[in-house]
Amino acid sequence: MALNVEKFDVGVENQLGLIRSATESNADEAIEALKAGKVIAVPTDTLYGFACDACSSKAVNRIYDIKGRKHTSPLAICVGDVSDIEHFAVTDHLPHGLLNSLLPGPVTIVLGRGESSILEKSLNPGLDSIGVRVPDSDFIRIIARGSRSALALTSANLSGQPSSVSIKDFKNLWEHCAYVYEGGVLPAGRAGSTVVDLTKPGKYRILRPGRCGYH
Repeated sequence: MALNVEKFDVGVENQLGLIRSATESNADEAIEALKAGKVIAVPTDTLYGFACDACSSKAVNRIYDIKGRKHTSPLAICVGDVSDIEHFAVTDHLPHGLLNSLLPGPVTIVLGRGESSILEKSLNPGLDSIGVRVPDSDFIRIIARGSRSALALTSANLSGQPSSVSIKDFKNLWEHCAYVYEGGVLPAGRAGSTVVDLTKPGKYRILRPGRCGYH
């Protein structure tokens, strides 16, 4: 999903100096913040989200603190490309081409973590599955690739509050982020991704319907 730079409002009430445009020219700065264990806010193909290094327990705990979210509520991860998923989750039971038919796009695929997953055990402790996203959104995929890790990703809002389709929607949380990346008003209508459980061979289960937009 190409970003429309002309629609950015990078000057919107930027008292804290945190707002940047979600363009490739700002990707290196975002990657360095992630590697330093910071939390950033980014647009996706559905909603604005908080992102951090999924392999940093300190950063993950920071996201929970910002959202006021219970640690028993799991976080999804985001990777840059479909080919990266196998490093973090079990995919060898899936039909050839299935993941590429669903991703990139507004879908969270739930898969088993498996013993070979390089995810930190502190991420979603006690769960043997993980939700994985590859959004159809250029900026977050660029920074996920550049971070050489998976990103923990969750909606940019207080837990239990409406999701955010513009940065103004979570202005009260800007101060907790290293940077807030402006991608304009998102068209998803506050619908998150569709969550599909593919943990069992030959079966699927839709855990949450979300935004339409399958390939």
